[in-house]
Amino acid sequence: MAEAKGYGDPHGYNAPLGTETYVFRSNGIVPNSSLPLIVRRGAISPSEHDAVRTFKTTFARNGWTNAWLNGIHDYHHYHPNTHEVLGIVSGSAQVRFGGEDGDLVAVSAGDVVIIPAGVAHACINASDDFSVVGAYPGGADYDTIRDDPNALAASQQRIAQVPLPDTDPVDGPDGPLVKLWI
Repeated sequence: MAEAKGYGDPHGYNAPLGTETYVFRSNGIVPNSSLPLIVRRGAISPSEHDAVRTFKTTFARNGWTNAWLNGIHDYHHYHPNTHEVLGIVSGSAQVRFGGEDGDLVAVSAGDVVIIPAGVAHACINASDDFSVVGAYPGGADYDTIRDDPNALAASQQRIAQVPLPDTDPVDGPDGPLVKLWI
């Protein structure tokens, strides 16, 4: 794990307060990515009346669609064909990013996690009310690959072809993703 390029640079882009970045390299089992995983603490205040709609509307306004509502798989997996955004609607969880040897990151209601194509993730522990809205740039359909070293080479080729999104799922064309994923 390493900090993202330009983060904390006094002459470069500095992400908004409450933004964390993580970079995970391939571990020989999962590809991971040179693009930083972005965690935005409290990025969206879920409406008490319809938190799911709050996340889906925000993401869709910025071009991230094909949304779903559920939890996060409890096994390590990644998407070789698209990036993914997760909005924490309710509850809290500990999610391991980067595969078995990755980092355990606590998330809670209002947090948004932007996962580059290829970065492994698995829910390790969650509250009973843990709920997530997920979406994809341009409404992409997603493939799910479990940590399989035999799929690594083909997955890396697919990941290399995934385009960078035009917008950050929360803040649009001027958001941290656009600045950090250059």
